[in-house]
Amino acid sequence: MWKEENNKLYQKFQFKDFSEAFSFMTRVALAAEKMDHHPEWKNVYNTVEVWLSTHDAGNVVTEKDKKLAALIDKL
Repeated sequence: MWKEENNKLYQKFQFKDFSEAFSFMTRVALAAEKMDHHPEWKNVYNTVEVWLSTHDAGNVVTEKDKKLAALIDKL
């Protein structure tokens, strides 16, 4: 579940192993590139943390972030 903290949407995803985490990141990267809206993220083994904010709007949460978050939830 996404939560807003420090002017960013945040969610932590956990997977079975590194391969599943990396596959998820690849799907997110392709979707984000199509939207021209890229996440800030971190991966350690089977865990991916994602932060979304719009840099062009002063690093706050915008509709672009909400749309990308909804798309990520479908992946």
